[in-house]
Order: sequence, then C-alpha cells, then structure tokens
Amino acid sequence: SSHNNNTKPDEEDEEFQVLTAVQTTYNKIVIIDTPKSTLLLLDSTHNVHSMLNKSISKWTGSYWDEFATLPPVVPPGPMAIFGLGGGTAAHLMLHLWPSLQLEGWEIDGILIDKSRDYLGLCDLEKHTTDGGVLNIHIGDVFSPRAAISGGYAVHAATWLELNDKLMPNGRFMVNCGAGEEGSTAMISQNDDSSMDDTWRLNATIRALCEAFPGQVNWKKMAKSAGENYMALTGPLPDLSTWSAALPNELNSGVNQWRACN
Repeated sequence: SSHNNNTKPDEEDEEFQVLTAVQTTYNKIVIIDTPKSTLLLLDSTHNVHSMLNKSISKWTGSYWDEFATLPPVVPPGPMAIFGLGGGTAAHLMLHLWPSLQLEGWEIDGILIDKSRDYLGLCDLEKHTTDGGVLNIHIGDVFSPRAAISGGYAVHAATWLELNDKLMPNGRFMVNCGAGEEGSTAMISQNDDSSMDDTWRLNATIRALCEAFPGQVNWKKMAKSAGENYMALTGPLPDLSTWSAALPNELNSGVNQWRACN
C-alpha cells in the first residue's frame, strides 16, 4: 500500500509550487513541484505518499524501492498494488521489470486523475516494448464488501480473505507504516535479542503473523527512509540468490529481511 508512511518532504527543497490542491471524499490531495521531484501529500501531516523524481535515477531511497525487489521471489504472473496512490511503486517496478503486468487498485478516482495529470501515471497505462503495463481499477479492492471500515490491515481476517486471491506460492509485500508510540520501552527492556522483536510494535505485522504463523518476514527501514516497517509473507527467500537478481541500488537491502520469531 502507498497510503501509510512516515516519509516527509526534504526540507532542503525550499522552493516549491503547489500544482493542485483538492479535497475528495477520501483524501485531502496536494501535489507540489520541487526542483528535484513532484510530491503527492494526502493529509494534514504532510507525509509524502508518492513521488516522481526528475533526475536520471528513479530510486527514492525509501520504502517504495522495496516493492521493485519483489518480482524475483514470486511466480510469474500479474501483480496487484492495493492503494496505488500516485503510482511510485508501479513506476519503479516497470522501470526495473518492463514485462510486468500490474493491476493497481485505488479507491479515490480523483487521486488517479490528478496522478495522471502530474505524476506520469498515464505513461504506465501504455504497454512497454516488453509488454508490461499498469491496469488501473478505481474502487474498493474488498468489494462487494465495499463498506469495510478503516484500519482493516490490522485484522488477520483481512489478510486471510486477500490470500484467497493469491496464486500458488504468491506473496504479500506490505508497507506497514510506523511502530506504535509508547511501546518501545516494553520491548527494549528485553534481552539482547530485543531488536529481533521490534516487529511486535507494528499492528499490521502482528495481524499478518496471526493469519500466517511462521510465514511472515519483516524489516525496518532506516531513519533516513522513514523508519517504516515492511512485511513479506511466505518462506524467507534465499537472500544471496535474491540479492544477485537485483541492481546495486537495491541488492544490499534484501539482506535485512528476517523471519518474525
């Protein structure tokens, strides 16, 4: 999901221009242009939910890059993005793996329109020379149960329901957001292995572990990358093989994945 993160705009990018600002049923959308990138902000926290870099390098140095590491550890076939937002993860995935078929789900149709206008989303809807494409679906991925309330990611039943949509040996990779404030002391009083337990601070990872016991892996992004927790379901991949399939910008990061104990 692109809708839960801790990344703030770079404070060095002082010059910026508001390209569009609109309130929808689901979001307060603000898209700003800076010298380095175009940024999508979705709420009053000014967290960055999507970004499009203007430099030659498309990598963000944040959790979006992680999604581009997924194709080597899943079976060939279509990949879904729930919470497409402005399409940052989709841009990176098709950049690195131009034959992918991506199915992007986003509940906010106005957000998609604005992302097509300002964040290059429409470019991804055209087939690449290798046949890859992003197909966009406006609506609730949980329909016909479309009235599902917020916070669904912290319930194991949600993941069991979504699991029915996975192909055999498919996986979820999830941006789980930050840990819970005030819980750190509880964990840090443990023994020296406490760092291996910090995933317990994240409600979404706890729900995933309840849904898929012994089949959840996690990592915590660096402070410079927002300190988000990430989760990957299924057996822990062979990290050296996985790393070897990735470009230099991404290959060292996969070594931080570990199984939830």
